[in-house]
Amino acid sequence: MWSYRHQNFTVHQFPALKDNYIYLIDVHNSETLIAVDPAEAVNLSHYCNEMGVKLTHIINTHHHWDHTDGNKALKQQFNCLIIGAANDAHRIPALDIPVSEHAPPEISGLNIKVLELPGHTSGHIAYLIDDALFCGDVLFGGGCGRIFEGTPAQMWNSLNQLAQLAGPTKVYCAHEYTLPNLHFARTVDPENETLIERIHHDTQTRVEQQPTIPSTIALELATNPFLRPLNRTFCSRYAKHAGCALDASHVFTDIRKRKDSF
Repeated sequence: MWSYRHQNFTVHQFPALKDNYIYLIDVHNSETLIAVDPAEAVNLSHYCNEMGVKLTHIINTHHHWDHTDGNKALKQQFNCLIIGAANDAHRIPALDIPVSEHAPPEISGLNIKVLELPGHTSGHIAYLIDDALFCGDVLFGGGCGRIFEGTPAQMWNSLNQLAQLAGPTKVYCAHEYTLPNLHFARTVDPENETLIERIHHDTQTRVEQQPTIPSTIALELATNPFLRPLNRTFCSRYAKHAGCALDASHVFTDIRKRKDSF
């Protein structure tokens, strides 16, 4: 387990399944402990018991099983409250509190904003807690989620919302996909020196069996091929090379299609 201290809380991160991450948000000076997207229950329960803290809440970003499979067992064990998107309530197991952009969850000691980010799924949301973004499968290290239920335009709009966040914002996504994503990024952005540096850094990080996540919004803007269309120079160069329209949304759509078959 790895831990990252923020002003009002500490984020504990541990791996699950093949490449998932589950996060525990431990609120300072409080008995509040929140699990983010529990892919499974057994290891999470173990960590809670090891910490000597009862799980009080679960927040889900979307309905996919590898983000919600632990909901029912954890609720049964800890009697915790389960929070998820109001417009996806029927697909979130054991949901107690439906939330939205205009009706965020109220948890003592935390200022939580809900961002509605359709694209990967129709009801995907993210939680922004101070300078920590829990974004599920919308934004990854060096990548973004596949478009299963939404449209490329929706996904692009969702990524644009995240691009507006402060550069130092920590990006806590749900999967360790960074290195494969960066190797794809190199094929569409080969002259990006910051990207090359990130590949070297994150490769060594994985050799040392450490997570490449969290990253930051600033790092993703500089190296993530699905945010790079916001850079005019990149956008123009890519559109000319790929023969697509000189428009950030069209460039994103073309890159997403290329990644799907990479």
